[in-house]
Amino acid sequence: MTVISYPIPAYSNVPINAEYFQPSRFVISAITQGTTTTVTTTQDTNYVIGQLVRLIIPPTYGSRQLNGSEGYILSIPSTNQIVLSIDSSQNVNPFIASSSSDQAQTLAIGDVNSGFISATGRSVPTINGNTQTGVPGSFINISPQ
Repeated sequence: MTVISYPIPAYSNVPINAEYFQPSRFVISAITQGTTTTVTTTQDTNYVIGQLVRLIIPPTYGSRQLNGSEGYILSIPSTNQIVLSIDSSQNVNPFIASSSSDQAQTLAIGDVNSGFISATGRSVPTINGNTQTGVPGSFINISPQ
């Protein structure tokens, strides 16, 4: 006999922790400026093409003109690099590596709720074979069960 008890007691709910959601935030180690902006992170990212991200650049890192900038990921040249649709070719100071406790970082923006939703609800293959999120900016819950 199966016993179902609702609501689920609070002690049974898995806590909501940032590490249980993809895409995540990543620490920036370098920024290459141009008509598109290439961001290198300290670890491999879990971003996909079409993902919307925001740059957070504390004052000690230079490139303050990019602080708060939002851009879509246009390509992923390597596992720890993303190319963003942000034009940083003019009037942007160079990025400076810093040992400050405040870290420069990329953050996925998860409030975009418009876009094509595939039959699987998770990803949509593009013409060039890359995969993008079905709803750009949406988060995937990877919590332990």
